[in-house]
Amino acid sequence: MPVTPFNQKIKGTSLPVLEALQVDTLQVNVGKLCNQICKHCHVDAGPKRTEIMTHQTAERIVEALRHHPEIKTLDITGGAPELCPEFDFMVREAAAMERQVIDRCNLTIFYEPGKDCLPEFLREHHVKVVASLPCYSKDNVEKQRGQGVFDKSISALQRLNRLGYGTTDSGLELDLVYNPIGASLPPSQADLEADYKSELRERFGIEFNRLFTITNMPISRFRAFLDVTGQYEAYMQRLETHFNPATIPMLMCRTMVSVGWEGSLYDCDFNQMLNMRLNHGGPAHIRDFDAHLLAQRRVMIGNHCYGCTAGAGSSCSGAVMEKSNG
Repeated sequence: MPVTPFNQKIKGTSLPVLEALQVDTLQVNVGKLCNQICKHCHVDAGPKRTEIMTHQTAERIVEALRHHPEIKTLDITGGAPELCPEFDFMVREAAAMERQVIDRCNLTIFYEPGKDCLPEFLREHHVKVVASLPCYSKDNVEKQRGQGVFDKSISALQRLNRLGYGTTDSGLELDLVYNPIGASLPPSQADLEADYKSELRERFGIEFNRLFTITNMPISRFRAFLDVTGQYEAYMQRLETHFNPATIPMLMCRTMVSVGWEGSLYDCDFNQMLNMRLNHGGPAHIRDFDAHLLAQRRVMIGNHCYGCTAGAGSSCSGAVMEKSNG
């Protein structure tokens, strides 16, 4: 059975046309270079990718923050964002402006050449670490992320804990990210967080603040996996079956703008990977950035948006609702 086009699906909701509310977060994808090759990666990142942000683009991002104090958060992602030479520059500048800085970290980056002092750098600038750990089981993690990743990830989390991350009253936030291993929806975020906290504490003495459950998006490398295994149509039908209209008002694309490694603007990182640039109002490149105009834009949508609206919903901060609609 064909999937109903997403733009038709939302016509019967309270928001038949998806529009932005404000711009309080600037999410910056600094490039596709990464030290891992993950099966679920929507960026198709890896060690051989050459797309990387220049200093000129990084300076324009800093200027956008300086001229728009309503943007409270700089969310840096990749690839492995720390491999971009401009990562440190943006962190320092944004922290000096007292913005919250988020590092989307794969944890194994700490063990790459020249990155041994990275945890201390993050602590110095009070960077919030959002770390990928798709399971507390070694076998499941390495099926998705590669051999040796689990042990390095556990060691990295223990190191962050020793620096104060994830501990009470430290002010250093450490959140973890769960992605399903295959073509399924995430379980209850609250229940899974409780399991993670119990398992990681008892087995490894690890503490963290929150767990985010994020639905695998049917694009890029994960789309290729679905195609090769013959699961794409079934997965899309599963997403549509679990479409939850109550998630629409809380979608992350309504309060953020995504910046590509070369400076183009998008509604979200997923649209960026599909090259769906802004064209419904507002500037299209960081050199012309205007948060006021961007807050009035209409959001570009497609069938991949079912990934953010299924069940309890999905965003870069995990589920958007406490409970799903089944």
